[in-house]
Formats: sequence, structure tokens, C-alpha cells
Amino acid sequence: MSDARRDYYRNLAKITGYRSRSAYKLIQLDRSYGIFRPQYTVIDIGSAPGGWLQVAKQQVGVDGIVVGIDIVQVQPIEGVTILRGSIVDNRLISSVLKIVERKADIVLSDLSPNMSGIWDLDHNRQISLTRSALDMALKLLRRGGTSVFKVFEGESLDGLKQELKDHFQRVYINKPKASRQKSSEQYIVCFGLGQEGSGKDNLDDT
Repeated sequence: MSDARRDYYRNLAKITGYRSRSAYKLIQLDRSYGIFRPQYTVIDIGSAPGGWLQVAKQQVGVDGIVVGIDIVQVQPIEGVTILRGSIVDNRLISSVLKIVERKADIVLSDLSPNMSGIWDLDHNRQISLTRSALDMALKLLRRGGTSVFKVFEGESLDGLKQELKDHFQRVYINKPKASRQKSSEQYIVCFGLGQEGSGKDNLDDT
């Protein structure tokens, strides 16, 4: 069933023109939580091959701004600005802010490490990448802004969840249907950066 589901979304992405089946993960998260609005400014960290950029641009429309960041080359997408660089390079923050000319409404992160096959190592690498994405999001997001972070299940996840609850008013955990069910990946959707009530009454929607 898991392999069939993976193949289904892979084939669907090809038919509909998305660059990756992961586009459907973001579509399903948006349907569940209402992440996007027209004219929003969106930053996508770790955006290769560009499926999430495509979805974001469709959702924010021609008057919205979408910027992708990745260490590898991403092929151009109409209406989207793509920067090549490492998320630990602080110069990227200045570059992004010059492009968008204001703080972003949404920061997305679908980051994964190069997988070694050693689970504890891969889990800790992924959580470390997500913490780097969080650091960037805190510098790029407006007050009240929204973030979506991919995470891997494991012993380091609880600590990261608490960090997110310290910064955001509402924090939800979700595993989209487009994710392989045997995969350890989940997505944390965070609303209300820096608003009153942060860290309280957060709900885990698993």
C-alpha cells in the first residue's frame, strides 16, 4: 500500500506538471490548515527540485512573492526568485530581505540530509537542519507569520517541538497522505510567530 501510494503521487505529479510528488504534501497541508493567502510573501528553504515553489506560487498568485533557497541548482520557475546558497550563510538573509523588501508571511522547510542509512545519525542531522531553518525563519518572518518544517521522528524531536512552541502561538503535527506511511517524516505547521500565548494550548494533530 505504501509503495502504491508513493507511485500514485509520483505519477500524479508527472501528469499535473509538478516537479516532485512532495508538492502534494504541501497541497494537503494547506487544505488542512489554510496556510496560504493571495499576495503573501513566501520563502522556501531547501527548495530543490521546486515542487513546493510551484505550489506556493499558485497559491499566492501573481501579486505574491516566492523565493526559493537551495545549495543545489534549481531550474527556473516563472514568477519565482531562486537563490543558490547554504542556509548557514548569514549573507543569504540580507539577500532575501533585499528581494522581498519586507518580512515574509510564510517560511517553508522541506529539508533532508544526505541519508547514510544509520537512523540515529540521519535523524539528528535532519533535526539539526530544521533548527538551522528555524533560525533563518525567525530572522525572515513577520510577527504573526507562519512556518512549515519537515521533521524526522526520533529522540531529538521533542526538544525541537518545545522550541517551536516557545516561538509560535499554535503548533500542529501532521503526516500528509502523500507521505509514505512507513516513512518517519512528519510536518510541523506553526502559526503566530511571537504572538501572545506562544507555547500555550498548542495541539498535536497526528
